Amino acid sequence: MQLPRPSAREAASMYGTAVAVFLVILVAALQGSAPPESPFPYRIPLDPEGTLELAWNVSYAQETVHFQLLVRELRAGVLFGMSDRGEMENADLAVLWTDGDSAYFADAWSDQKGQIHLDTQQDYQLLGAQRTPQGLSLLFRRPFSTCDPRDYLIEDGTVHLVYGILERPFPSLEAIDTAGLRTGLQRVQLLKPNISVPALPADVQTMEVRAPDVSIPGQETTYWCYMTELPAGFPQHHIVMYEPIVTEGNEALVHHMEVFQCAAGFESFPHFSGPCDSKMKPERLNYCRHVLAAWALGAKAFYYPEEAGLAFGGEESSRFLRLEVHYHNPRKIEGRRDSSGIRLYYTARLRPFDAGIMELGLVYTPVMAIPPRESAFVLTGYCTDNCTQLALPPSGIHIFASQLHTHLTGRKVVTVLARDGREMTIVNRDDHYSPHFQEIRMLKKMVTVHPGDVLITSCTYNTEDRTLATVGGFGILEEMCVNYVHYYPRTELELCKSAVDAGFLQKYFRLLSSFHSKEVPTSSQASVPQQFAEVPWTSFSRDMLRALYGFAPLAVHCNKSSAVRFQGEWDLQPLPRIVSQLQAPAPRCQAGPCLGPAGPSVVRIGGGRG
Repeated sequence: MQLPRPSAREAASMYGTAVAVFLVILVAALQGSAPPESPFPYRIPLDPEGTLELAWNVSYAQETVHFQLLVRELRAGVLFGMSDRGEMENADLAVLWTDGDSAYFADAWSDQKGQIHLDTQQDYQLLGAQRTPQGLSLLFRRPFSTCDPRDYLIEDGTVHLVYGILERPFPSLEAIDTAGLRTGLQRVQLLKPNISVPALPADVQTMEVRAPDVSIPGQETTYWCYMTELPAGFPQHHIVMYEPIVTEGNEALVHHMEVFQCAAGFESFPHFSGPCDSKMKPERLNYCRHVLAAWALGAKAFYYPEEAGLAFGGEESSRFLRLEVHYHNPRKIEGRRDSSGIRLYYTARLRPFDAGIMELGLVYTPVMAIPPRESAFVLTGYCTDNCTQLALPPSGIHIFASQLHTHLTGRKVVTVLARDGREMTIVNRDDHYSPHFQEIRMLKKMVTVHPGDVLITSCTYNTEDRTLATVGGFGILEEMCVNYVHYYPRTELELCKSAVDAGFLQKYFRLLSSFHSKEVPTSSQASVPQQFAEVPWTSFSRDMLRALYGFAPLAVHCNKSSAVRFQGEWDLQPLPRIVSQLQAPAPRCQAGPCLGPAGPSVVRIGGGRG
């Protein structure tokens, strides 16, 4: 059933109003982070079929996001909103629906059962509804922070968007049952940084790294690996920008992509094009892990600062590249062909500084583990003052971008810079992190790291669905806690991470054996994962492990690109002493107790037939 159409006079009046409203939004958008060519610079499909398309703009001056939601095949309404992890329960929603006679718009929320309720504070503001040749276009806005306990706080990190399609009229908002709707989620970074785009050099060249006519498997998740290589004798260049190439029609299926450079120690790598988890994938491809480019849904082109570029090519680097494409196909659509990839922009005129990529966080080791049935267990890795004092230049380094990384149980990641025992600034933070949405994000402001500074990376994990401990490691069912920071000038320091001292962990296992009737095997009898598998997970064993990670000395990895540690004493290092921690700023609310009417708004839809 279609939403009711207005009369010709109403349509003409509402169309003029919609156009006027759109011009207001255009001006507001251009005051935000929008480039002049578009009032809504960011755009993503919400559903795999592309029925719903979201475009948006961020105004940091107004602390407001302006949304444009295009509904291509409108039935009886649509709901759109945000929730903590993409669930339809406890969601903050904007709802458009019809009772068969009139159309309505309202700010709403859903409870723990998914039942929808009208919000007493209407913070989603509808600015216009218009029929276009593409479908129904809804224009609305939402402040970052409303201080309404029912509303989602829009922050810098990942936002889980939710949507639902209404197939029939409902007599009231409360009559809508989310359990009976076609619903879904999409992850995106809404608050893109408001930074200027550097000019490209006059001699810029391009190179496309694309998957060769892939038949997208009819399964929900596929990671596709494709090997390619640079021309023989390709000299060193600087990558100054890259952008996605997504095959037309597959915009809703191509979730994220990365280009890796292979290790320089191998003369050749076998050609391969297939699923990354295929048994046919050559083992040597695991040595292609140096990130050259990474893109995720909703991201635009990535630019390096004008004074720096990422070096590739030349005699000292590998000619071989691995493209990895993540296809997200929840509807299990079959028969789609895809040749998506990433376009690299590079120059032969090298910039003053080489950009580098440094790994922060935890060493990939099973000594760092998360007990089962934990809702929010935190592990922390340190890049210590001893390492930065030894490895960084006197003028320091400048971090301009960051890519956070965990495996399946990661829920939050943050890296903080500390100086002289005091936390100074957040390098990157994502309180709604998802391992299914990882992108290189430009920082709003560069962070300078001086010799003697400490970089602290903490990850929060949820293992409520697991019965055994989750240990650190490379496997997808194991865990990681990493921040790949992009910085300049490049140094020899490529990895600055830590783990608990292995000897102190063995003391923990012996302590458990003395307190429980079930003996935990010693290191001479079993590996660390086997020891963790035998731990009886009581409140005592959980609290003691948490305490161990909070006081035991560290094994610090202060490594060069050759994987060799810098010369120094790195074992049994004390935890950095932090005497002052950063306090989270209190959200600033928009003025006024209520930004809209107390009840649903009657919607008049302008424009012609869509």
